[in-house]
Amino acid sequence: MRQSTLSAAALVAALFAAAAPALAEGEQAGEFDYYVLALGWSPSFCALEGDARREDQCDPRHDHSFTLHGLWPQNERGWPSYCHTAQRDPTRRETAAMADIMGSGGLAWHEWKKHGRCSGLPAADYLAAARAAYAAVTIPPVFAGLDRDVTLPARVVEEAFLEANPGLTPQGITITCEAGMIREARICLTRDLEFRACGADVARDCKMPNALMQAVR
Repeated sequence: MRQSTLSAAALVAALFAAAAPALAEGEQAGEFDYYVLALGWSPSFCALEGDARREDQCDPRHDHSFTLHGLWPQNERGWPSYCHTAQRDPTRRETAAMADIMGSGGLAWHEWKKHGRCSGLPAADYLAAARAAYAAVTIPPVFAGLDRDVTLPARVVEEAFLEANPGLTPQGITITCEAGMIREARICLTRDLEFRACGADVARDCKMPNALMQAVR
């Protein structure tokens, strides 16, 4: 009986391992299929993390709505991270220059270290690509100037992005939530920064009937 139980447990573990995304660390830079552009709802970041850390991003003088979390190299299944690259790291000035759309130079450095190196691009080119990708997506005006807290289904946020961005399809965007709040819009782009459908492991749509979007500060 004990041998049978162990065999069944091993089988379940193997099935879960087969279904899990294929991700590792330290892959070869430049070997990926497409990008995921991650846009974070800044008020949610501030409520969940930033306020406690006294992040400058959360100061009301900035009026941040959706900010650039990152531009992530992605494979059709799984994603690379912390890749080996011969490219030099960005300078402090280069990462600090991303604060206007990312909230901080520290985030820009972290994103380069974890994701940017996997692009195979020089640091300056990767940061420029991230800025170009951010500029290529129109933030729905209703959210860019949201002046009050609202609760709404994630599909409403998705539909607003689809309306504001011709060429973007429902298969190319996913909206995530955390702790009852809308957290990110993730949009899939080709290596040439054109809209495309996401791989199956990127689709993590928020299933809550209603999620909070706090007002832009």
